Amino acid sequence: MSDSALPATGAVAAPRQGKKVPKKAEALVLPLFRAGGEAPADAEADGDREEAEKAPVAAAGETVELPAPEFLGAETLEALLARIEAVGATGEAGEVTRVAAPAEGETGYDAALPAAVIAVGLGAADELDDEVLRRAAGTVARTLTAAEPEFSAVATTLGDFGLRAAVEGWLLGSYRYTGFKAAGAKAPGVTFVADWKGAKKEFVAGQVTAESAVLVRDLVNTPANRLYPAVYADILAATAEEYGVKAEVLDAKALRKQGFGGVLAVGQGSAREPRVVELRWKPKKKKKSTPKLALVGKGITFDTGGISLKPAKTMENMISDMGGSAAAAAAVFAAARLNLDVEVTATVALAENMPSGSATRPGDVITHYGGITSEIINTDAEGRVVLADAIARAAEGEPDYLVETSTLTGAQIVALGNRTAGVMGTEELRDRVAALGREIGENAWAMPLLEEHEEAVVSPVADIRNSPNSRDGGMLYAAMYLSRFVPEGLEWAHVDVAGPSYNTGAPHGYTPKRATGTPVRTFIALAEELAAR
Repeated sequence: MSDSALPATGAVAAPRQGKKVPKKAEALVLPLFRAGGEAPADAEADGDREEAEKAPVAAAGETVELPAPEFLGAETLEALLARIEAVGATGEAGEVTRVAAPAEGETGYDAALPAAVIAVGLGAADELDDEVLRRAAGTVARTLTAAEPEFSAVATTLGDFGLRAAVEGWLLGSYRYTGFKAAGAKAPGVTFVADWKGAKKEFVAGQVTAESAVLVRDLVNTPANRLYPAVYADILAATAEEYGVKAEVLDAKALRKQGFGGVLAVGQGSAREPRVVELRWKPKKKKKSTPKLALVGKGITFDTGGISLKPAKTMENMISDMGGSAAAAAAVFAAARLNLDVEVTATVALAENMPSGSATRPGDVITHYGGITSEIINTDAEGRVVLADAIARAAEGEPDYLVETSTLTGAQIVALGNRTAGVMGTEELRDRVAALGREIGENAWAMPLLEEHEEAVVSPVADIRNSPNSRDGGMLYAAMYLSRFVPEGLEWAHVDVAGPSYNTGAPHGYTPKRATGTPVRTFIALAEELAAR
């Protein structure tokens, strides 16, 4: 394999925007509402589209209501509605119903209509929002993706109620990672029928955001023997070149010379040496008011726990311990692709945490980048150790905001479950990042830094210690440790995605098994918000 390419990637639908249903489309996916709601409000995702142009709810039956795209006549709509109701469709959010289109000679026949029509429920029209639409699009896309898909090309009007959300949900839902199997999954191509002012911009934004999450998923899903620090760094550097992002890769020699004691301490037990990668995006027409956003990510390509060895059960999932670094890197690439008016950098620390004769021991004292000393109490609390170096390095760029993400603690899962990230840091940025996550479907919740951890983080033999040897408030303790490396006055947030970044349960909505891509969409939303100020 090339050192700059992933050995396997997930299948994902190829999207396009079109003014009409293409002749090659074999199925048409239509939105369906539960009867009784009011017409949906103007969707924020529709940008410049005028409210008067939005597709009205035109065909109403006893149980469901079928929106009317411009290219279908009333007779055809009524015929489709009757067929959809006849098979018991309710319009509940995420419900997928398939019917045959009226054939030639039947009432409602339309030569431009594909032979198959698939209706996906959006719930009550007056309760529709972007996340409902995103999940519905993801659900129907999942049903169409298979090793031998029935359709090669489909079209949809879901974008009538939020094109960006529909594109994001569809692409994310279509994703399947089969790795190194001989026969992988395939996703049919999809045309989003959208013809209004601003549609192209919405479509591109949705595509870039979804493809950024797909990149994160592919990186996280790659086995650790195929993705280790040196290879990972090469992949990031090659991707940066593709998108016009500057990349600097620090190898072990450079890390030793510059004093990255935390990264080196975690990586020294492995035969595969660590790396730190810095990615930098600056808009070509930078303004004086252009904000600077620093992203930091944990990139432990495999985590055994080191000398403080993890239990063997499900250790294979520790390929996911580099999800934070993948999200930080992908967000920089997205900013470049969207040409956002914001400087975005990512500093990612890449290491493999292995037990060996050269591994760091509990009780060792290390010196971090910048000079802070740390007593290593638990080598399985390694993420905060590499992040400390990366945060200190990123802060040297004098950003306006610093946001770090990591699959950091099992305590996050205990506190908030598998689908909700914990966000800590300075109050204003912490609360905004958490709110953005909820707005775009990457659930997050603001959490405090505790007074008692101010004392608990102090070591008797070093400035600080990486673990208090207590399970109490473990997620919050880790954030307190990281806070020691953030300069005073800098707005910062720490996003713990130990649970949300890797789905060990069943697929749901647009979320597959294994890597989810969280929280890259939150980071993109933050960059877009800063660029718009």
